[in-house]
Order: sequence, then C-alpha cells, then structure tokens
Amino acid sequence: MAAFFLRKLFVLLPTFFGVTLLAFVFIHMLPGDPILLMAGEHGMSPERHATLMKEFGYDRPYYIQYGLYLKGLFHGNLGQSIITRKPVLQEFLTLFPATIELSVCAIFIAVFFGLPAGMIAATKRGSVFDHAVMTGALAGYSMPIFWWGLLLIIFFSGILGWTPVSGRISLMFFVEPTTGFMLIDSLLSDQAGAFRSAISHLILPALVLGTIPLAVIARQTRSAMLEVLGEDYVRTARAKGLGPIRVIGVHALRNAMIPVITTIGLQVGTLFAGAILTETIFSWPGIGKWMVDSIFRRDYPSVQGGLLLIATVVMLVNLVVDLLYGLINPQIRYMD
Repeated sequence: MAAFFLRKLFVLLPTFFGVTLLAFVFIHMLPGDPILLMAGEHGMSPERHATLMKEFGYDRPYYIQYGLYLKGLFHGNLGQSIITRKPVLQEFLTLFPATIELSVCAIFIAVFFGLPAGMIAATKRGSVFDHAVMTGALAGYSMPIFWWGLLLIIFFSGILGWTPVSGRISLMFFVEPTTGFMLIDSLLSDQAGAFRSAISHLILPALVLGTIPLAVIARQTRSAMLEVLGEDYVRTARAKGLGPIRVIGVHALRNAMIPVITTIGLQVGTLFAGAILTETIFSWPGIGKWMVDSIFRRDYPSVQGGLLLIATVVMLVNLVVDLLYGLINPQIRYMD
C-alpha cells in the first residue's frame, strides 16, 4: 500500500507544476493594469506607479516573475494581495472553512439522496420510480446553478419566508470564529438560536450546490449497480438464499462503489466551480466569492494563489480517491 501511495503521489508532482504555470500564464493574460486599479478614481502619478510596479515585481520579465513565484511557493509564500496588502495564504485559510462547510454539506446531500435513489432505481429497473429518478437526475444536471438558486430564493425565502436570503448567520448573533465552521462555532457560542440560524442559512446554498452532484451520483450508481447485478456472483448469492438486503448491500454495492467513488471524487472540482456562482448568489463569504471579487479587482496574486490552492485541494482529493480504490479492491494496487 505504501508503494501504491508513493506512485500516486509522484504523479501529482508534474501536475502541480503544470498548474502553477497555467495559473501564472492565464492570470497575466487578463486585461488591465492592477496597479492603476489600486488608485481608483483619484489616479496615480507615474513615479508612484513605477514604485509599485517594482514593489510587486511586475516590471520584471515574465520568466523571472514565474521563477520568483516558484521560489516563494517552496517557502510557503503565495504572494501578497494588491488590494488588502495581506498574504494570499492567510486570506485563503480565513475564507476556506466557509467553502468547506458549504461543500461538505452539499456532497452529503448528494450522497445521502443520490446513492439510495440510484440503488433503488437499479433494482426496480423500468418502474415508475426508475423513470422518475432518471428524469429528475437529467433535470437536476441540466439546470443552471444561478437560475436554480434564484428560483429557490424566490420560493422559499420570498414567498414562504422559511429561509434567509444571504450570509452565514443572522446579524443579531455575534459568533467568535473559533474554528471557522459556523455550525461548530454557533454551537460553541452557547447563544440561543445561533445554531438554528446557521443551519437555516446553509440549507439553500447547500441544496443548490449539491443538485448537480446528486444527479450525477444517482445516474452513476444506477449504471454501476445494473452492471453488477448481472454478474454470476450476485446470482450465486441469490441462489444460496441470501436476503435482498445482503445481496444488494454487501455483494453488489461494494463492487459497484469503485465507479461511484470516482464520480464522487470528480464532483469536488464541480463543487468548487459551482461554489463560485452559489457563493455569489447567496453572498456566502467563501473562496468562490473571494475569487470573483479578486478577478474584478485584477488582484493578480489573490487569483493566482487561489487557483493554485483550489487545484491542490482537488488533486489531494483525487489522491484520496485513488487510495480508496486500493482499499476496496486490493488488485488495483498491483495493476497500476
């Protein structure tokens, strides 16, 4: 297992450096001068502009800027925000718990509903439930996030008044950011109603963000289960008189989980992409909204560092998925 882990980790190294290069190139292709944007409407003297260009290293050739950026990465330095003048890593770590909390709740909703729905649809192939699940999955996968989010806001917040529109918690509560996760911090605060307020603010964004992963997981689970249910060992288990729960839950589901786990791992990238729109719609103070604001402000270091950190998280999740392959099916350790 250790050798399997090292092989997978070694593959990530060239991917990581490729991401750093792509992030650097794409960010510097953005139009506009970030130094001039700092001045706003008041303008900036040529002398001050030259000083700031030198301070941030933008007066140097691109290959030197990239080399200095890599050098800073080895020392844990992702640069400094042009707008806030704070370290990019510090801003990312401050906002990242909000995105993690939203993404974990979204993937929990997707797995909690998508996995059973796909299993039942496979065991009842051709039934009304099967057609309903597949139709719902197609609709959920096809709906644009911004449209779906606005629709839920209008219905649940505007018409019914059940959920708040934006933010992580009501303004009437002041919760000390102990962990950065509002659900945990609201419990630790011992303020009556704080935890309920945090949940009510989380429900709609998590549902919107989890809709597409839910649809994909349901479809993939159904497909994998249909393939496994036709195997000889499943028919043998049934011939031995094993109950449906044991046949499906133990023999079939375990062997069908490899493609499903792959799908769940790949949805992490979808979650981060969807979080940009979801956090913007619901004014959720996470990485997605921070990235959008940084792009509009031409904050090169923040956008570049954010892209790199998000890509690193996605790569690490894929590494965990690969390790889960080896745990579920030991043959994969020696086939790769």
